[in-house]
Amino acid sequence: MRTEQKRQERRRTLLVTAVVVVLVLVLGGITAAVLVRQGARNSTIAAAAAAPITGVKEYPNLVRNHVEGAVTYPETPPVGGDHSETLTNCAVYTTPVKNEQAVHSLEHGAVWVTYSPDLPADQVAILAGVVGKNTYGLLSPFPGLSSPVVASAWGLQLTMTSASDPRLAAFVAKYANGPQTPEPGAACSGGVGTS
Repeated sequence: MRTEQKRQERRRTLLVTAVVVVLVLVLGGITAAVLVRQGARNSTIAAAAAAPITGVKEYPNLVRNHVEGAVTYPETPPVGGDHSETLTNCAVYTTPVKNEQAVHSLEHGAVWVTYSPDLPADQVAILAGVVGKNTYGLLSPFPGLSSPVVASAWGLQLTMTSASDPRLAAFVAKYANGPQTPEPGAACSGGVGTS
């Protein structure tokens, strides 16, 4: 009888061990697949960012003075120039932000993605997913845009008709605290707004 009990306990132990091993292997396989897929996506974005991005307009020789009050900018949204002493914290906003403060954020390396206030919610969610992952990402609605989505960095701008445009992720990857940044490494926090 005791021998039979020991045999059953041994079988139960082997069965439990086998189930645990199978579960660990399955979970490990799923994790590996997710990591490989994410790595491939990141590699694709990095490769796109390394290449020239079609449609990016350049605005060279911008002044960088701190000023008080409103500034009239030649570009909409602005891509640089005189700006407030206070920056807009890099974050996702659901209301418009002040141009002069957002331009200060651009000087610190922000990529400011603006969208038409009537852009559908699913498109805004896509933008928030791309911009919100980056510590130098700033997202806000902007009334009066000539295009549904506009990405701006210091001296650079890209207009898009959809949040799903693959150039957006490449623009953010390439220009967030990128080579065009007048003050690379400066914080995009400690100003006004969320965060």
